[in-house]
Amino acid sequence: MGGRQGERREQILQALAEMLEAPGGEKVTTAALAARLEVSEAALYRHFASKAQMFEGLIGFVEETLFTRINLIAQQEPDGLLQVHQVIQLLLGFAHRNRGMTRVLAGDALVHEHERLRARVNQIHDRIEATLRQSLRLAVGAHGLPGDLDVAAAAALLLAWVEGRWQQFARSGFRRDPTEHWQTQWQLLCAGLKMGVVTTA
Repeated sequence: MGGRQGERREQILQALAEMLEAPGGEKVTTAALAARLEVSEAALYRHFASKAQMFEGLIGFVEETLFTRINLIAQQEPDGLLQVHQVIQLLLGFAHRNRGMTRVLAGDALVHEHERLRARVNQIHDRIEATLRQSLRLAVGAHGLPGDLDVAAAAALLLAWVEGRWQQFARSGFRRDPTEHWQTQWQLLCAGLKMGVVTTA
């Protein structure tokens, strides 16, 4: 029974993610979700106490998927700058493969949802930024980046760039592929990082 219940929960979350892939970005209702699954709304609430809990299930999937792979990158790649490259590539690739999840990460899917969901997504962003800071520090320590690099500012800039690609993807109705021009844009970002701090009069 537990296995069947877990399977049904997965089906509900998968249907929710698929509904979030609609280019129009309409608000998802439990009535529409139940209709898609051909069950009653009461059947949904046997598996989730609320729609917010369903979104929490999606956010949990994002967290587990991203940070499991980010931790592997940190363990397997000793070069800090290559860590940054691989983490950003992971974030863009994840968005490309998971359109509905991109709308969650970009925040627009949560506009009319519970505040705690937005807070939890913000925590994901904060954890990603902390990971980028750590990798940048490693690169500075190994002299792969200038010693005067403002690591906190650089990590915030990189995260803002990733968030911008997520937003473009969602806002375009998923026509603007977040991985488009990635290697060229990485070269531009990397060149900026290697310049260090440029002072102006």
